[in-house]
Amino acid sequence: MAKQCEVCGKTPVVGRQVSHAHNVSARRFEPNLQPVRAMINGGVRRIRVCTRCLRSNKVVKAA
Repeated sequence: MAKQCEVCGKTPVVGRQVSHAHNVSARRFEPNLQPVRAMINGGVRRIRVCTRCLRSNKVVKAA
């Protein structure tokens, strides 16, 4: 299963972790995905959505 938001398409991005001693290593910033029961095309479907989409009401949650 891809770590991707099914609404906006947000995916992991790569960056660097820098310690106090300035040791640098690669790391990934993962999107905060939550499983949600949402209304899609009149039916209820279980999708993985990032919290930014949930907060901005891009997803209609099923009751």
